[in-house]
Parts: sequence; structure tokens; C-alpha cells
Amino acid sequence: MTESRLTGPVRVVGVGLLGASIGLGLRAKGIEVVLADASPTHLAIAADYGAGRPAAPGDRPQLIVVCVPPDVTADVVAAELDAFPEAIVTDVASVKVAVYEDLRDRGADLSRYIGTHPMAGRERGGPMSGRADLFVGRPWVVVDHGNVSYQDAAAIDDLILDLGATLVELTPEQHDAAVALVSHVPQVVSSLMARRLIEAPHTSVNLAGQGLRDVTRIAASDPELWVQILGQNAQPVVEILRGYRDDLDRFIDALENMDAPGARRRVAEELFGGNTGLERLPGKHGVDRRYASLTVMVDDRPGQLAKLFNDVGDADANIEDLRLEHSPGAQVGLAEISVLPEVLERLTDELAARGWRIAG
Repeated sequence: MTESRLTGPVRVVGVGLLGASIGLGLRAKGIEVVLADASPTHLAIAADYGAGRPAAPGDRPQLIVVCVPPDVTADVVAAELDAFPEAIVTDVASVKVAVYEDLRDRGADLSRYIGTHPMAGRERGGPMSGRADLFVGRPWVVVDHGNVSYQDAAAIDDLILDLGATLVELTPEQHDAAVALVSHVPQVVSSLMARRLIEAPHTSVNLAGQGLRDVTRIAASDPELWVQILGQNAQPVVEILRGYRDDLDRFIDALENMDAPGARRRVAEELFGGNTGLERLPGKHGVDRRYASLTVMVDDRPGQLAKLFNDVGDADANIEDLRLEHSPGAQVGLAEISVLPEVLERLTDELAARGWRIAG
């Protein structure tokens, strides 16, 4: 276990998914964590799971991490700055400009505050969903507003690195514009697509495959939380959605007039634009790279997926990505394995030789 430069204790205010995960990750490093939450039940559950101990009078935290809903983040940060005048305070809210401006306008001590945002989460919330490894390998944005000394901010850097995340520095404006594109708009698109399923015939829904599941996966997120997030970052989201609406209008016009000159080319160019944009997404270890894939049929029995992983390892291949799909009523799953292109043919032959059925 690598020794942390955080001396602690670290006070975590709000023990939902992120707060509980921060506590669990720091406790795994041997750092003292004290917990506070408006819900006694959440607090007790987080403590029982090992995320830290309940806060007590006389605690003198080195660092305070505020993990509460966006619409009360500024209030809680301001209260923590007042209550613990020697502590550095950060928050993990997914919107930064509104929180910073609120604190600035109310005259809070910004020399001891700096906002952050870990780009990690799950569809389920609450302390029972917390995981010590939730942040490992994930970007964690530090939003520098120029009022905190490097020495004081070092405690926040240590927190991020201790939890295995990758530190990224942005201004508040850069952060909010970035998350509008990579997080907030995708949530809107996913939710609106999933809404189309409400009145869809069962015959259509029963045909759903991995494509629809991929698009709608994050639609299961908490609507109340997202109303707060979108309300605090409305303008950047609106700008992107307007551009998206323009793209849809062009696409619809072309589809409605497929026999018109250039219509098919326009559709093809829009789809190819998606290919080009997708290639900009960082892959494993942040590297832009295309992988080859093969689909293996896996019997729906205990231990089969583990056996597949072992056989891939024995074939001296590494799984770069994995997607699982089940067909309704079938006793078999489809495991789409992404590997380096140069090992695809050899791995396909070796898995077939070991009795695996390769689909397609």
C-alpha cells in the first residue's frame, strides 16, 4: 500500500455514491475519514460499510470534500468554510461556474476553496453503491480560480492521486462547456430516446439489441439530480442541443427526399461524420486506437464467462473492451471481445479449437 501524503482526517459531507466511494478509497489507504450527512440512515450505512466514522465534536479535518446535490453545494461549502477555518474545502459537483460565482458573491473565503469534479459514477446512487475503486483511471477535474496557493491545493491533488484518478486542470468555464458536451447532452439524448419506448409496441421492444441498450443505458439516472445539473449548466447545453437539432433537421430533410439529387450523399456524409467523431474518443489508457472484435457465443451457465476469459489469456491475448448481450428467451449470451487487430485471426482460431462457437 503506497503511503499517502494526506495526513487527515478528511471530512466527507454527503455519503451518497461519490462520498461513500471517496471514504472507502481513502480508508483503503489508511487515511482517517469522518463522515457527515443530513440523513442519519445514509450516515449509518456508509459507516457500516467502512467508509469512515461519523463526525464528532472536536474533529479538525485537514481537507473537507462536499458531496451534496448541486443546488445546495454552495450553501454547504460556505458553511464548512465557516465551521472549519483551518481546513481546505473542495466539492465534487458536476457544475462549477454557478457554485464558484455563488461563493464569490456571498464573500466566502476562496483562498481555502477549490472546486473539483470526478468524471466517474454509476447509474445507481446511495452509500450501498459506493466502491473504493470507482475513480481508478478516471479523469478528475480540478477547477483553478486563481485564489488558492499551490501549497494549499496540494492536499486536493493528493486526494485525487490517492484515489487512483487522473488529475486534469481546467477553468470553471472550460469545465462546464466540456461536461455539457461529454456528459450533460448525452444524458438528454439518451433519456429522450428511452422515452420513445413508453408507447412502443411490445413486438418492437422485444427486438431490442445492444445498440438500443448502449444508447439508453444512462437514461436510468436520477431525474431529480439531472434537473439540478441541467438547470445550473443550461446555456452550454442549449447551445449544443441547438446544433444537434440542426443536424437532425438536415438528416430528416434528406430522408424525406431520398430521391432528390445529393440526398443519399448527404445521409452518408452525416453518418461518416459520426465515424470521424467517434475516432476522437480516447480508448484504453487514453490512446486513440481502433480495435478488432470477434463475437463468442457463451452458454448461460455459471463459470462460462470466467472460462472464456481464461482461454483468451491462455491464448496470449488481452481483452481491450467487452460487451455482453442476451437474446430474449435464449440460453446463450453473445460476448463481443475487442482485441488488437494483429491478434484477431490467431485468437479466433485458438478459441474455436477450444470449443467456443464464434458468431458471424
